Amino acid sequence: MVIPSLIQHKRDGHALNPAEWSELIRQYMAGRVPDYQMSALLMAVLWRGMSAEELAALTDAMIESGDRLSFEGFAMSRVDKHSTGGVGDKVSLLLAPMVASCGVAVPMISGRGLGHTGGTLDKLESIAGFRTGLTLAETRAQIERIGCAMLGQTPEIAPADKRLYALRDVTGTVESIPLISASIMSKKLAEGLNGLVLDVKTGSGAFLPEPARAIELAQTMIGLGQVRGCPTVALLTAMDRPLGRACGNALEVEEAIEGLRGNGPEDLMEVTYALGVEMLLLVGAARDVAEARNRLVESVTSGRALEKFAQVIEAQGGNPAVLEDPSVLPQAAEVEVFRSPTDGTVIRVEPRRIGQAIVELGGGRRTIEEGVDPSVGFVIPTKPGQRVRTGEPLASVFASDKKGIDIGLTALKEAIVIGEKGRLMPLITHRVTADGVTAL
Repeated sequence: MVIPSLIQHKRDGHALNPAEWSELIRQYMAGRVPDYQMSALLMAVLWRGMSAEELAALTDAMIESGDRLSFEGFAMSRVDKHSTGGVGDKVSLLLAPMVASCGVAVPMISGRGLGHTGGTLDKLESIAGFRTGLTLAETRAQIERIGCAMLGQTPEIAPADKRLYALRDVTGTVESIPLISASIMSKKLAEGLNGLVLDVKTGSGAFLPEPARAIELAQTMIGLGQVRGCPTVALLTAMDRPLGRACGNALEVEEAIEGLRGNGPEDLMEVTYALGVEMLLLVGAARDVAEARNRLVESVTSGRALEKFAQVIEAQGGNPAVLEDPSVLPQAAEVEVFRSPTDGTVIRVEPRRIGQAIVELGGGRRTIEEGVDPSVGFVIPTKPGQRVRTGEPLASVFASDKKGIDIGLTALKEAIVIGEKGRLMPLITHRVTADGVTAL
């Protein structure tokens, strides 16, 4: 296999055949294709796209690079949810225990931060001792015992995707519909699911800001799931402002816990409930939307969802004391309030700028090897459409030092735009199924 020829072929707009994709991934995993050549090929895919046949071949090759999670003989229905990435998006932390407490198994495989967006694994690992590196055997045993596991890609599940995911993050090749689709679905299709719900972000802070491209991504992933026996539904949700108030790993864990106590921000809870409804409906755990929502609300008000999260934390080595005392989470050394520079109306709170600033503060990665500081980030209670006055507190910066405070304040000054009036996207804009697209 001559890799430069494949790169040139793709660069010039031609398709690679399924056998070439299969062999390419095999050779890459064997160490015979260096990262710099794979990066060049990923960039060619970003610019030239992939045919349906290529996408199917890449997805299958990534699945076949590892093992699958087997639930043979396990009667409980299994469902998962995946978000395409957002700022302040801590939905998974609430959703997994909520749905599991409704009697549906949730084997949730998540990722780390990608580009300017946060990652569920980084958030969970801000809980002292929490272990996301479960083996398939450990995951199966935990699902049988408590009905929920929240883990990262083990070396067993789609290891080719794990390497490509990290490579895309640092080579400017994230925003590709085929690469996003193959990455997400290779992991999910290896989970042994009965259904999958996708949270596809749209708006300025999403990887694919335009609704038409977000719908295309949803349809692409739904097609991959349907053909492989995993019914898949997608909701398009707004990412033209951060979701909830907290942005940053430990801060988002604290807000998720408040949500499980019934005190979460309205926008966060609305998106969480909507996705949870789809999860319950997809596997027949509720007859209709009203019943599904009532079951989810009751899981919170009764305390069962919070108790399920406690079980997950304890099962995976974390400190469950975090549920009663959020001060055991990593704490920023410096905190500063950002105040309104003028009177007016908040036109927008730009999530991409906030996400980029979290990376600058150390809360995200610029290289594959880089660690994260879980304590840094922002709390931004201010929402577009809100009237503000000069000097009014709009947000807080959490940083490791004074330099970080300056970085955060500069970012907030750029991200929070004040004027006379602005336009806000609806929280949930579309529902996409194998049967078509419905505007909501």
